Formats: sequence, structure tokens, C-alpha cells
Amino acid sequence: MADRFAPPRRSWRVGLAMAGVALALLATGCAGRDDSGGSGGDQVQVGLITKTETNPFFVKMKDGAEKEAQAKGAKLLTAAGKFDTDNASQVTAIENMVAAGVKGILITPSDTKAIVPAIQKARDAGVLVIALDTPTQPQDATDALFATDNFKAGVLIGQYAKAAQAGKPAKIATLDLAPGISVGVLRHNGFLNGYGAADVDQNATEQATGSEVVCSQDTLGDQAKGQTAMENCLQKDPGINLVYTINEPAALGAYNALKAAGKDKDVMIVSVDGGCTGVQAVKDGKIAATSQQYPLKMAQQGVTAVVDFAKNGTKASGYTDTGVTLITDKPQQGVESKDTTFGTENCWG
Repeated sequence: MADRFAPPRRSWRVGLAMAGVALALLATGCAGRDDSGGSGGDQVQVGLITKTETNPFFVKMKDGAEKEAQAKGAKLLTAAGKFDTDNASQVTAIENMVAAGVKGILITPSDTKAIVPAIQKARDAGVLVIALDTPTQPQDATDALFATDNFKAGVLIGQYAKAAQAGKPAKIATLDLAPGISVGVLRHNGFLNGYGAADVDQNATEQATGSEVVCSQDTLGDQAKGQTAMENCLQKDPGINLVYTINEPAALGAYNALKAAGKDKDVMIVSVDGGCTGVQAVKDGKIAATSQQYPLKMAQQGVTAVVDFAKNGTKASGYTDTGVTLITDKPQQGVESKDTTFGTENCWG
């Protein structure tokens, strides 16, 4: 979900890439599949590159893409990084997919800046590139973006937390993603904006802070790292009473740390994702509220856009908002939300 990883320089000689494409795709977690059951050289090929293959969010995204490709008679090639900030594997996957002849690539960029040169080469080769979930930096480095409004997702949980605090002074811990990754910046800043803790908007490229924020730690969206980050923050300031997390795995890690410290009843956690595990955590009272997003919709719309481009030249462009809903069983006046029954009906993972 980082600028610390720079992409290696690679050759784009198509003959060499074609000769090694099957092996290279396998090595990066990419499996070419004929999901349509069709055959023939005119079958549309669509590439999907996610950050990892293990996060339930990306598993659901892949499922959605596979089903839509099958429905459209297209062939789906998939790839993923080995970990959340694995830019190198994503670069390799782009190169291999271009060599394989895909008409379009759907990507959730691990490093939103370092991936841009590889994306530009693909676009120069005539491939439609659409970012899913996470915008590149700059956003127009891809042809289009199908994603949650991540800033709004943050705003919603910030507004909720402010209302739930009911005037109580806050000591905030933010458990973030990693430096410079757009989705992490947007959610973090949206939360602070919604809470009123910082004067920041969706155009900021760096994480904001404010006087009420007493600790910020990176977690890479990982549960174990979230627990460690929360333990570190409690050592820094035992009086923390509000925790923002980049996603629900980090939130559950924070909860475990708070419970171990005997503080789970005294600290509010808010988060983003809306996976089934996260919605259950809201129902169980571990997370107060979460902003639910919809990876299935992103993938379906992305595959459709590539097939349309291949068949009639219609090119997706700009930003398509795939929606976000605040999920909580303790609604607050003035903050629109749905309960965990709705969340369960629409969750993923």
C-alpha cells in the first residue's frame, strides 16, 4: 500500500519477453487463465495486477474480475506482489502482460510513484491502464481510476469519531500505511479533516498532523504490525483514547494491544475497508465504525472497460467513484451510516 522501493531498469524487447512470459508470470504470482472457455486469437485479454494475493480485499477483486471476464468472453491474466510495497514484481508483471498482448491492465499500485514509468511504457504500447482502489501519483498517469473516494472514507470515520466523542478531549493515534502511498495519505487526511483535527483537503500529497495527534506509526496494513504500533503508541502516551487505522487488519492488531493493556473499553477505534471480518469486529464492539468499500464493483467495471476498449475503441477516462458506506451499530446524529446487517450483506472476504 512505498517510495522506498525503486523499480529496476528492464528491457522491453518483445521477443525476449514473449519467450519467457509463462515463467516470468508464474514467478511473480501471475497465472494466465482462459476463464471464458473460448478460443481463437481474437479473444480479448485483460490483465489484473494486485498488491498481494492474500489480502481478502484483493482476493475479492480477483474473484470479481474472473467472473466478469468469463461473462464477457475474455481471458484474464493475473499477477500480484509478494508483499504490500513490492513494486518490482508489479513492474515485471506489466512488462509480461504487455508482451502477452493484453488490451488493458487493471492495477492496484503498490508504489504509487515508482510504478509510473512502467505504466507509461504500457500506455505507449497502446494498452489501456486503469488503476483500481489506489490512484497513482499523479493520478493521470493511468487512463482512468475506478476506486473508493478514500478521502471521503476517512472523512466519514472522522465525523463519526467527533460525534461519538461528544466534546471529550481527544488524544489520537494514527496507525498508517507507509510513507508517500496515496491511499494511505487520503484516508489519514480525510480522517483528520472529518474530525476537525487538521485543515487539509484531498489535494495534499503528504500526511497532515494536528495538536490532538499524539502518535503516528506505519503498519503496512498488517495486523501484527498494527499491534506493535499500538503498543509503541501506548508507551508514548498511555492516555490515547481514539485510534484511526488504515484498514481493519491494523485495527484488529490495535484492539489486541489495547485489550492486553486493559484499555479496550476506554479507546475508540475507527477504520476503513468493510471486509466481513471487519464488519464482524464492528458487530462485536472491537471497532466502533468502518467505512465500507466495494472491490467487486471496481473489478467488474474495470474488466468491462477493457473489453469495451478492445471491441469498439471506447476508452475509459477520469475517476469513477465506486462508493463508500459508513458501517456502525452505534449511529451518531448527523452522520449517515448503515448497520452491520447491511455491512454483512455487502462485505467481502
